[in-house]
Amino acid sequence: MRKLSLIILSLALLTIAKAYKNPHYVAGRSVNVHLFEWKWDDIAVECERFLGPKGFGGIQISPPNENVVLWEYKRPWWERYQSISYILETRSGHEQQLASMIRRCNDAGVRIYVDAILNHMTGEPPSNVGTAGSTAIFNQWYYPAVPYRREHFNYPLCSIADSDWTQNAANIRNCEFIGLKDLNQANEHVRQMIVDFMNKLIDLGVAGFRIDAATFMWPEDLREIFNRLHNLNTDHGFPPNARPYIYQEVSDYGDNIITRDEYTPIAAVTEFLAGKELTNCFRRRNQLKWLSSWGPEWGLMAHGDALTFIDNHDNERTLGGGGDILNYKEPRPYKGAIAFLLAHPYGEPQIMSSFNFWDSEVGPPMDSSGNIISPAINSDGSCGNGWVCQHRWRQIFNMVGFRNIAGDAGLNDWWDNESNQIAFCRGNRAFIAINNDIWNLNENLQTCLPAGSYCDVISGNKVGNSCQGKTVTVGNDGRAQINIGALDFDMVLAIHVGSESRL
Repeated sequence: MRKLSLIILSLALLTIAKAYKNPHYVAGRSVNVHLFEWKWDDIAVECERFLGPKGFGGIQISPPNENVVLWEYKRPWWERYQSISYILETRSGHEQQLASMIRRCNDAGVRIYVDAILNHMTGEPPSNVGTAGSTAIFNQWYYPAVPYRREHFNYPLCSIADSDWTQNAANIRNCEFIGLKDLNQANEHVRQMIVDFMNKLIDLGVAGFRIDAATFMWPEDLREIFNRLHNLNTDHGFPPNARPYIYQEVSDYGDNIITRDEYTPIAAVTEFLAGKELTNCFRRRNQLKWLSSWGPEWGLMAHGDALTFIDNHDNERTLGGGGDILNYKEPRPYKGAIAFLLAHPYGEPQIMSSFNFWDSEVGPPMDSSGNIISPAINSDGSCGNGWVCQHRWRQIFNMVGFRNIAGDAGLNDWWDNESNQIAFCRGNRAFIAINNDIWNLNENLQTCLPAGSYCDVISGNKVGNSCQGKTVTVGNDGRAQINIGALDFDMVLAIHVGSESRL
């Protein structure tokens, strides 16, 4: 009887974990884009004019709750990660603007995922006012707008030492990291405040959450919090009884005492190792041919557990334990790595869309009053006003379309030159080739596609029935002559059943 009870409990826990691993994208869509530090009104417009029409599945938004204002540091990006309350007012907008954005994006078929700060509040900054006007008494651990008092934080005080990362998991979870006031998620009041905050966002229509700094919280506390959350709001197009998609930030590269395996039984986890390994490949530190076994054989998590990405807002600045990761400043290998990430069926991919920065502290473009400046949209569809907008790069948004068309098709007909030239099909729906060698790729390859002419969606868009970039002619046997020069602007060629042309 005891054995049967344990089996039933294990099955129940497995069912619960799977419930938090479905992003609930609208059918035919995929890929989550992090619109880092965008304003809510701008996100709403971008859903309607670009992300919805281009088939993006969702958006990760910056933390929506009140943070401390750090004029002393010229409003750095990381002030958004120092909460002073759960009031929904930041430089991105107020609660009504947030609610309107969520509604408009859901109506456009684009889901919203909230970057949720549950581990901590502020440090002890010189400032003492939040984006909604709240104040706190930092040295007394008193945040009246929540309210939180000293008894709601981990105490007695301790800080995380370098040695703790390999030797002391309790200190990592119970001590203050870089001076941030560390909440005790085992405390019932803390749990209830967090649950209320998250449930309010679910009721507004969000599809899920990124859990910032999950490494610093006990898995059993997170499980308890997640299981108190509401089902997703059916008024926003979600099916009945749908649970929020949750991906926990655990930066596990294999050398820390806290591992991602402690968190995958609860919900999905950010797979930092994917970006690190693909960075190594596309910087030619490792050969692309080895990517034939990409996935768990590389030491990555199981497919259903992994939120995959090349860079995020931390490691594009060489922060967050990763460092040395490809980002927008190395566009050719960066676009190649993202193309592979989106073409391969492994994991749930996320792409970064950021603003230009010249040091690791600088915040989003702002005016003299500290207001975020909206991205300008140039005549070629790219962004201005200091915004990079990688999601508007043709080589990226067309690969989102590639992934949507590939759908659930498996990977087949792998080819490589035993070096850094690779190609593969996704069923009979899509084909990609990549040349990261210093010599040209010129091969007759199996594309798996029906006979016809196709536009390469990397070198140019398909406009009407014609190609702005390369045209690929596929024969009756599915084969085509594929050419990617070593000095071509992009190292990738991609075609699919939606990119047929008529010459």
